[in-house]
Amino acid sequence: MSKPASGRLVSLDALRGFDMFWIMSGEHIIHALAKATGWQIFIWMSEQLHHTVWNGITFYDMIFPLFLFISGISMPYSVQKRMQLAGVTAAFELPRGEKNRLYLSMLRRTLILLILGMIVNGLLAFKGYHNTRFASVLGRIGLAWFFAGLIYLNNDVRRQVLWLLLLLFGYWAMMAFIPVPGYGAGVLTMDGSLESYIDRLLLPGKLHDGVHDPEGILSTIPAIGTALMGILTGTFLRWEGFSMSKKALSLFLSGIILIAIGLLWDHFFPINKRLWTSSFVVYVGGWSLLLLSFFYWIIDVAGFRRWAFPFIIIGTNSILIYMCAEGLANFGYTADYIFGGMIRQVALVWQPVLIAVSVTSVQLIFLYLLYRNKLFLKI
Repeated sequence: MSKPASGRLVSLDALRGFDMFWIMSGEHIIHALAKATGWQIFIWMSEQLHHTVWNGITFYDMIFPLFLFISGISMPYSVQKRMQLAGVTAAFELPRGEKNRLYLSMLRRTLILLILGMIVNGLLAFKGYHNTRFASVLGRIGLAWFFAGLIYLNNDVRRQVLWLLLLLFGYWAMMAFIPVPGYGAGVLTMDGSLESYIDRLLLPGKLHDGVHDPEGILSTIPAIGTALMGILTGTFLRWEGFSMSKKALSLFLSGIILIAIGLLWDHFFPINKRLWTSSFVVYVGGWSLLLLSFFYWIIDVAGFRRWAFPFIIIGTNSILIYMCAEGLANFGYTADYIFGGMIRQVALVWQPVLIAVSVTSVQLIFLYLLYRNKLFLKI
């Protein structure tokens, strides 16, 4: 645990917290409300809080890439002090010694995320090599962030954009034209895609879906693109050529353009979260920019921050609450101990709603205590 650095972009913490809220417990509240009320708005929201089976997209499919996008945005801010001390204006201009120290720090963070990801997958309850899943959400965040960081630290903005295009079009070309034994080229099914074939060939241990892993090897390539889009966005936000209002508008307009491009690309390379297709990267990148533009304008430009405080305390300890929500802590037991007696007095149909709300309340109290005491899990 450590104290957070000063000068944080508050809207970024809030957006990260908004993103993590749905995984942490928000989805359970919506699912319970949909069953209790039967209202179409909650039914629609509940449907959006499930992953698509294959092609297509829901809001829930965007939670993971949004978090990775936000991780990318943070990088230009995290190296800002090093750049000031070195007297340079761009990260690629940092002295070699300073870069080497950054590489080691980034590698350490990546290795920690890889290990934590395997722990979330159940590594500590080891049941043998072949029953261990090595790929993970946290592992993908670590790897994609690391390689995007290498690109950022060694290239100017123009070359970063070229790298982004190479990653996205290169992945599309591989998936479209490299044949898979027994299936041929351009087959984008769970068992017939090149991404799934590479996982079966090279990924050790257990695959998430038997023949395919959504955090597999090849699809890490476009995921690097997601992180790199975040880095480019963070660089833009630090740029002093625009006012904050113009930056918010630029983020919004760029988001609309990327959504349109993603929908167009969908006709040739379907939007698919499990394959992390290039159209998925562009489409979700557009929505990420739209969400960021709203949070940035409302919180950092207009100065309305109080409403976002619950999201801020989630966002400043996002990795910790993610690991807790994935089974490393039982907030339900504590919530039942505190609120269970009262909840069991209400109508049966409303009890799941109140149970979900009580769990969220306990989580927020836990996060608030950490926030108030300036305790943050920093990796």
